[in-house]
Amino acid sequence: MIQVNETAKNASEETIPVKDISPDREEDSKSCYNCGSSELGRDDAKGEIFCKNCGTIIDEDRIDTSKEWRAFSSEDSKTKSRAGSPITYTKADKGISTQIGYGGEINRLPGNKRGQYYRMRKWDRRAANSQTRSLQNALTELEKIISDLNLPRSVYEEAARLTEKARKEDIIKGRGIEPTVAALTYLVARKQQVPRTINEVAEAANTSERKLGKTYRHTARKLEMEINPTKPEEFIPRYTSELKTSGSVQATSKKIIRQARDKKTLAGRSPKAIVAAAIYIAAILENERLTQKEVADTVGVTSVTIRKNYREIAEALGIEEKIETGDR
Repeated sequence: MIQVNETAKNASEETIPVKDISPDREEDSKSCYNCGSSELGRDDAKGEIFCKNCGTIIDEDRIDTSKEWRAFSSEDSKTKSRAGSPITYTKADKGISTQIGYGGEINRLPGNKRGQYYRMRKWDRRAANSQTRSLQNALTELEKIISDLNLPRSVYEEAARLTEKARKEDIIKGRGIEPTVAALTYLVARKQQVPRTINEVAEAANTSERKLGKTYRHTARKLEMEINPTKPEEFIPRYTSELKTSGSVQATSKKIIRQARDKKTLAGRSPKAIVAAAIYIAAILENERLTQKEVADTVGVTSVTIRKNYREIAEALGIEEKIETGDR
């Protein structure tokens, strides 16, 4: 009897760590509950999460949500995939409705059947109500503006979402599709720190700067969007990329603008003039040759504007001697 008790005692001392299945424990632990290590590994074949330090199984029997098939070409992927495209605001139906197709199998049908399919397809398109057609027209215009301004997909999606919201709240009514869509593009680009000038957006939307200015302020007020002033340094990555300069020129340009702001020398200057002057000064300091004409043509200002602004900024920062030496 004594031996049995001793064995039980030893067994109780040498316990093997097991998974804690208490309901308050999160399924995806950030650290091992046995040794406290945060180095966790995942074994997708077994459906387990384990501690790399002590080997404790943190979680098991996990459901594999990945696809069970493999594709070796885009054609294979299309054939085997059982899901459609993701939901997107860039389509009036969010990309989840179906349409009568064309081409492929239909082309092999007899003439009278093929004509029937085409008529059905035409009426299927016409079945959309006026609101859906209006939204689709707005999204088509938005796609053109986004493409012309070379803006990222994230701006496209957010601007499309706000376009639908503006239509529902009757903001487009009386303002016109082009100015409203352009205004939303301008606002979202600013918010996501990939700004475009109001002149560029107005030109892409084929509207006037004055009308765009009034529309974007009205739209922002109706949608309760906060409008923060555009900082000149937000334009730096775009223009340095177009000029094919190094990363050091980009970093130095931003530093120059921040220092000039601290010295209160940016007041009364246009963002483009500040950006052009900062890039030109940074190129000289980093020993990269850029002519004033190259910078002026890329940013959209004149060489006179660059000369006037870069000298005043350099003087305020106390680096005029370095600039004059490098400018020769």
